[in-house]
Amino acid sequence: MDEMTLAVVGIDFPNEDKARSNRRFEWLASAIGDPVTLQPEPRNRHDPNAIAVFSARGVQGGYLSAERAPLVGARIRRGEEVQAVFQGLDKAVAYIRVRFGGGAPTLPVSKPAPTGRGDGNDDFYPDAEGPDWGA
Repeated sequence: MDEMTLAVVGIDFPNEDKARSNRRFEWLASAIGDPVTLQPEPRNRHDPNAIAVFSARGVQGGYLSAERAPLVGARIRRGEEVQAVFQGLDKAVAYIRVRFGGGAPTLPVSKPAPTGRGDGNDDFYPDAEGPDWGA
């Protein structure tokens, strides 16, 4: 598995820097495809497998999920080349795309948002049949 999408959790916690930078705002200010940096934190008091994720501007945006951090950390410790980019934001989780072994990650093709009717007529959403409202 050379390429994968990973969840970045903890985006609603403030950073511990002097400015108390806002992680969610940092992801909202990021463009899809912006480079991100992964930084293992073996001295993290909560999880020695923790991997912090930093935006292109160097602001921490959260951590890789605890389920994936050991796998990713092991590959980083083995010296595998890793590149990552911002993939998107969904409610309480940001997503990044990671590629091991050289080269830039490829972002999956996103599907268009569903329309109201499914017929390609995006600007028309009819009301349900109902009474004539006293007319």
